[in-house]
Amino acid sequence: MTVAAVVLAAGASRRLGRPKQVLALDGATVLDATLTVARASACQPVVVVLGGAADDVRAEVDLDGVQVVENQDYGEGCATSIRTALDALPDQVTGIVLMLGDQPRVAVETVQELEAAARGHAVGVCEYDDGLGHPLWFDRQMFGALESMHGDKAVWKLVDAESQGADVVRVRIQGPVPRDIDTWDDYQAMLAEQS
Repeated sequence: MTVAAVVLAAGASRRLGRPKQVLALDGATVLDATLTVARASACQPVVVVLGGAADDVRAEVDLDGVQVVENQDYGEGCATSIRTALDALPDQVTGIVLMLGDQPRVAVETVQELEAAARGHAVGVCEYDDGLGHPLWFDRQMFGALESMHGDKAVWKLVDAESQGADVVRVRIQGPVPRDIDTWDDYQAMLAEQS
């Protein structure tokens, strides 16, 4: 099986007011931290989708060993970024682990556990102590459904289809859902957690 990691990092950071991808974290940037996890997970290829602040990201983030694609329609929501990434995947990719570029505290082991446990299922979701969260798994059979989505939260409709009997597996992960950075307060809270 060839499993790709798809990292969504095209957002315009409207709520934060500055590009969150390049905020300082762990001696590098928020997106660097997420890409480090994706690279270490053994998923191949690692595809990162840029859009808003693409020039800043290219200047400040280490993109070595990562396939970069740009989503010109990033303002229309995450679904357009997922489509952009799927279009760039080689035919031999049999599934993807979908990661958020602004969620740098996902553990490498979480990505690996999700991929191992969800393989063979249509959809996989991490079940943390306090709820469901990213990363998500999608088998190739779901690529058509992913390509037809619209908006920001559309992937969750595929996860929620579990209630209609869809092949969705929950993968138990210890600990809380990792924080993502949407606001300045989120970023400050993440910095406080690491110190």
